[in-house]
Amino acid sequence: MLKYLILAIVIVCQPFFVHAQNQMTPELLWSLGRVSGMGISMDGRNVIYKVSTPNLEENSIPSKTYSILISGGQPQEINSTENILPDKLISPDGQYRLSIADVKIVNTTGKEFYPDLDKSNARVYQSLNYRHWDTWEDGAYSHLFLQKVSTEGEPSGKDIMINEPYDCPLKPSGGNEDFTWSPDSRKIVYTSKKKFGTNYAISTNTDLYEYNITSETTVNLTEGMTGYDTHPLFSSRGILAWLSMKSDGNEADKNDVVVDNGADKINLTQHWDGTVMDFQWSNDGRKIFFTAATDGTIQLFEVDYPGLTKKVPIVNQITQGDFDITSFVGQVDNMIVVTRTDMNHAAEIYTVDLVTGAMKQLTFTNSDAYNRIYLSKFQRKYVTTSDGKKMLVWIILPPGFNSTKKYPALLYCQGGPQTPLSQFYSFRWNLQLMAANGYVVVAPNRRGMPGHGVAWNEQISKDHGGQAIQDYLSAIDEVSKEPYVDKERIGCVGASYGGYSVFYLEGIHNNRFKTFIAHDGIFNTKSMYGTTEELWFVNWEYGGPYWEKDDTVEQSYTTFDPSSMVDKWNTPILIIHGGKDFRVNEGQAFEAFQAAQLRGIKSKLLYFPDENHWVLSPQNGLVWQREFFGWLAETMK
Repeated sequence: MLKYLILAIVIVCQPFFVHAQNQMTPELLWSLGRVSGMGISMDGRNVIYKVSTPNLEENSIPSKTYSILISGGQPQEINSTENILPDKLISPDGQYRLSIADVKIVNTTGKEFYPDLDKSNARVYQSLNYRHWDTWEDGAYSHLFLQKVSTEGEPSGKDIMINEPYDCPLKPSGGNEDFTWSPDSRKIVYTSKKKFGTNYAISTNTDLYEYNITSETTVNLTEGMTGYDTHPLFSSRGILAWLSMKSDGNEADKNDVVVDNGADKINLTQHWDGTVMDFQWSNDGRKIFFTAATDGTIQLFEVDYPGLTKKVPIVNQITQGDFDITSFVGQVDNMIVVTRTDMNHAAEIYTVDLVTGAMKQLTFTNSDAYNRIYLSKFQRKYVTTSDGKKMLVWIILPPGFNSTKKYPALLYCQGGPQTPLSQFYSFRWNLQLMAANGYVVVAPNRRGMPGHGVAWNEQISKDHGGQAIQDYLSAIDEVSKEPYVDKERIGCVGASYGGYSVFYLEGIHNNRFKTFIAHDGIFNTKSMYGTTEELWFVNWEYGGPYWEKDDTVEQSYTTFDPSSMVDKWNTPILIIHGGKDFRVNEGQAFEAFQAAQLRGIKSKLLYFPDENHWVLSPQNGLVWQREFFGWLAETMK
């Protein structure tokens, strides 16, 4: 009898098991390998890459390094890249080596000021920039040190600090892209923001500095260029290129490729209506390849370097399709190696034919996992906005979608605010996973997103609660007309500016939404100004500090302040925040949760004391996913 009872249970439960095995789940998502390209081997035959795979039990993300023939084949694990990949710390002629170390410059702790109080954990600051991203300022600055290398390859002689008492690489996330050797090994060009304290916190003016090894002198190469100047890179012919923004304080300004041909500085992308994300020189130094957002994707482009001629550089798009080119790995002959994603697939390595744009997949790290599940379908829809513009909206449909059925829907609000909503693959805001849980996901390319012209990108600044919010409503109202959308079960989710959007829409949505989820969102624009560490952002985006008497400023801190509309809140809301998020301080979440609770609104606070603006640890990532989908299931009935 027991045997037949067990058989009956198995038969009844079989559809559940099939569903669980055939759909993307949070656990499967957090088991995928995360591929990142490291470079092309010095002999030009192999692609070297890294795969980082979460270990839930150890709550870590260890990595392994692999080599694969550029023509394809079976990858081989390698223990070291020494003598396989060029070492950017070593000069091209092998005579010099750079090292990076923090140097203590400023006292910041109680025991440094008062040595007799060595158990004090007090912090003492006399200016701003007392913390950045997720780290308190400790008075130490990252420095480049230069050292002569002996014939045996070992360092010899004294270390020379080349970049003065300012950060290089830039904090919080700078790396090897912040410096480069000249091909003749006589010069080092590096990026630094040579400002201290409050001046640092209100400015985006980074410059490129050239250190001459022979004369031991430093020259500012971008004197008078007041925005971000970053990513210096020499061509094989010794021509320096870099990424440049014009305006001090505008971190989302149009990003251009600029070259210095020795006689003049030339903006190669000045007349192109887009913004550059990343670039690299061609091997022959005659053109530059770059990536940029375009129409809801990130594609590969090229622009010729005209040399000393007066020829106007022409931008040409190389790749096309519904995918993102996410990074460069290197070039071999007429082929460039990149990483690529789409909404259904995490990054893998591809080759691109530079003549035809044809792509060939080289790595298949997660293919077995994807082959075991049903993938979502995504489609484009172009919606007319409230001001008569055409807006791209991505629609991600549940696996096994049936147009005769009705599905709950989620309006996905992208952060940034000037970040492209493209064919990205996130291990937290994973649109495939949302669709796999039975939701139609509506993802608008609202105002502020690159890929639709510079004017579209810029329009959100000083208008955070204006047209971009109306774009969200235009998108969800239009998609809600589809017969497969259950109009009684629509939710709204987002992080960062997307979290701000959630808080704002909670006060104006007129019962469109049945639930909200806000992660690291701005709830109170005044307290945001008073606590964020990168003041250039709020100065530019809000028009200045809240105490200035100006119509734009007044609008930012009143009309566009979500906290001013709490009296209209009436819908359940889950509020998520990281304790080490200094960009959008944790107090934003606490204020919002407290307001919702006191208003009697069904609400929940999910707090991660050790996470920053993101959620990085595997176990916290799974808690995030389980709470996210648990909340939706509870409130979207």
